[in-house]
Amino acid sequence: MVVTIVASHCVVPNQETPKVRLWLSDSDQVVRLGHTPTIYVYKAKHNTKTIERMKTSLGKILVYYYPVAGRLNLSDSGRMELDCNAKGVTLLEAETTKSLGDYGDFSPSESIKEELVPQIDYTQPLEELPLLFVQLTRFKDGESFAIGVACSHTLADGLSAIQFINSWAKVARGETLEPHEVPFLDRTVLKLQHSPSAPCFDHPELKPLPLKLGSSDSIAEENKKTCAVLLKLTPEQVGKLKKKANDQPMKEGSRVRPYSRFEAIAAHIWRCACKARELDEKQPTLVRFNGDIRSRLIPPLPRTYFGNALAATVTPRCYVGETLSKPLSYAAQKVREAIEMLTNEYIRSQLDIVLGEEQLDCIKALFSGQGERRNAPFAGNPNLQITSWMSMPVYEADFGWGKPMYFGLAYVSAQDRAVILLSPHGDGSVIVSMHFQIAHMQLFKKYFYENI
Repeated sequence: MVVTIVASHCVVPNQETPKVRLWLSDSDQVVRLGHTPTIYVYKAKHNTKTIERMKTSLGKILVYYYPVAGRLNLSDSGRMELDCNAKGVTLLEAETTKSLGDYGDFSPSESIKEELVPQIDYTQPLEELPLLFVQLTRFKDGESFAIGVACSHTLADGLSAIQFINSWAKVARGETLEPHEVPFLDRTVLKLQHSPSAPCFDHPELKPLPLKLGSSDSIAEENKKTCAVLLKLTPEQVGKLKKKANDQPMKEGSRVRPYSRFEAIAAHIWRCACKARELDEKQPTLVRFNGDIRSRLIPPLPRTYFGNALAATVTPRCYVGETLSKPLSYAAQKVREAIEMLTNEYIRSQLDIVLGEEQLDCIKALFSGQGERRNAPFAGNPNLQITSWMSMPVYEADFGWGKPMYFGLAYVSAQDRAVILLSPHGDGSVIVSMHFQIAHMQLFKKYFYENI
């Protein structure tokens, strides 16, 4: 074995916490049902004090974030709820025979997921499964280590998970949470009242996505293997893409503010994907996103809302030929339209209908031991899922031994997906964690750096 688990600790809140059943919102019910594996890498020596500091501070932070120490339950209505029973989280100590250099640039892979992130046995009853697993792995060189995190997506979206980790790190440094950093745990603020006079929307994001021309389903594409690479963009390359997206003269009244960094990069990724797949120019294609709704709702959610606050959105359907023959601003405008679709009324309307029988069936299947089923439309070829983590303070996770030299996803997505992050250097450079069908990856990389 490359990795040896040296010790396993069950960490519980270090004070009495409320024993309550927490209502979970529809946004919590419809996300991916498993745990999301991420990884932090630190260039620092590891000793016995390292794990002790993590254990003690974890017990302290769980008092504030007591739902993290709970378990999921299936209610009589078929919805999940969170039993705040303080059963605790799992903290593992591990060591590997590999050195830091053996993992290269830490681009997502099966070996990183299997070696540096806790392995979760989904055959055990879900009611007994911790919502958070953490693994501290010491590299052979003794000068560095990784912290692999597997956090239940039902418990928290990316922003909330990062908020938890950063608060834990702050406590580990011997500091205390300020009143404005204490998590807001009452998810019933997302129990939105349905208004009969609310506008009606078509909700294309909840409908099946375009299929490859000549196909009657997405099964063939779903079965194709994917791999992942980290593609770096320098501040100059980011500037070049933004300039390219904003090169076109503005049509009267069509565009007021310049396209953002995200709109330009997402448009570039989409075009490179269309080109690398060598699709027919009449092939319909779109991009799917999840938008953070905390500040989009009226009234907005509390800033420290802990849970899932996501709404799905899609670009309008485009044709590959148009996307490639028109300037970058064409794709950037479509990305903007998807973002602008997420108004207060639209989000409320989506949350009103997003939890259907299909999602409840997926939940039931998971609780009855049938494993995790995908509960969202397949967004791979000829489409694409893009996630932006650029606004997330992922490098603030300093537990007292410095900021991480790397943070990223620790698994390869089974469908084509791009995750956009800022680099740890703080100089405006960007990392694209690109998950793409193996057959098209080389071409994608070629087009990605062409002319920038």
